[in-house]
Parts: sequence; C-alpha cells; structure tokens
Amino acid sequence: MPNNLLKRRRPVLLGAAAALVTTGAAAYAYSRRKAYPHLPTVAHVNLQRYAGLWYEIARLPVRFEKGCQHVTAEYTVRPDGKVGVRNTCHQGSIGGPATTATATAWPTDGTNAKLKVQFFWPFTGDYWILALDEIGYQHALVGSPDRETLWILSRMPHLPLATREQLLAKGRELGFPVENMLFPAQPVASKP
Repeated sequence: MPNNLLKRRRPVLLGAAAALVTTGAAAYAYSRRKAYPHLPTVAHVNLQRYAGLWYEIARLPVRFEKGCQHVTAEYTVRPDGKVGVRNTCHQGSIGGPATTATATAWPTDGTNAKLKVQFFWPFTGDYWILALDEIGYQHALVGSPDRETLWILSRMPHLPLATREQLLAKGRELGFPVENMLFPAQPVASKP
C-alpha cells in the first residue's frame, strides 16, 4: 500500500479502532449487569449535612482496601451539586504510610441516597446509603445492590458497640455477608 494512502486511512482506522473498543467496553459492562434483590435505602439524604469527615468502622473485604487501617472518607458538596470524595488509608497500621484516592460522586435519584462514584473514567460504583442517623448524621451504613460492598461509617473514630451491632444486624437483614466484615483500627479519640 502506498505510504500516502496509508496516511489518509490512518484516521479512519483509528476511529474504527476507538469505536470497536468503546462498543466492546459497553457490551462488557452490559453483560455484567445483573438483577439483584430489592435493596431499600433511606428516604432522603441532605448532602450538605452528610458532607464532612467519616471514619470507617467496618467493611466487607475489597481489594482496593487491602491492608488499610485508620481509614477515613471526606465528602464535600461541589457548586455543581456533585460530591467530591477523598479516601485516606494508612497501610498496615494506624500510623502507617497514608495513601489517598479521590473521586467524584453524584446522586442518581431525588433521594440523594443512591449515588454513583467514579474514581477513574469510565468505571463507576454504587454508593447507596442504607441506614443513617437522620437526626445527627453521626453514623451510616453504606453498600451496593450486588451486596459485595458494605461499610459502617461514623463521625467519631469509634462507635458504641450497641450501635455497631444494630448496623450489622441491618446489613444481615438486607442480605449482606456481615460475618465477613473487617474492623480496621482507628486512633483513640483524644480527651478535651
């Protein structure tokens, strides 16, 4: 093939290759979609009140948090209505080296209880608020409809045992394998 003909076809070939990759990714994502049993969320979340620092009290094991201790998540509501996410993990121990991951989240319905989270394009995850201390926004149970991710979050590094047990019972009632929950170490709260 003459060199000038190849140069004219290169944009077409690159465009076709990009379309093929995009179509393949979309088909793969569609094939991975499953119907899951109904998963109820809280009726409404005020994102301004939900914003701020949360401590991870418990989680189902996920590969992206392997070895994480003293885990926190900080949420900020952006002017465009989306939520900025900053997760911090201390590797191996409370004082271990810290790594952070940032993401963007956005509500998918009018309740603000179902959000999509995106750490990198084009992949998103579900972040559904399943239980929430609606008076003080002091603790929450967050999971995904596939029942593969579940977190207990608290505004304080430690949660009263009775509250933790209530949230675990709620997770069990909703079909999550709470017997597999991990309880990462958190720092001892300093006294005033």
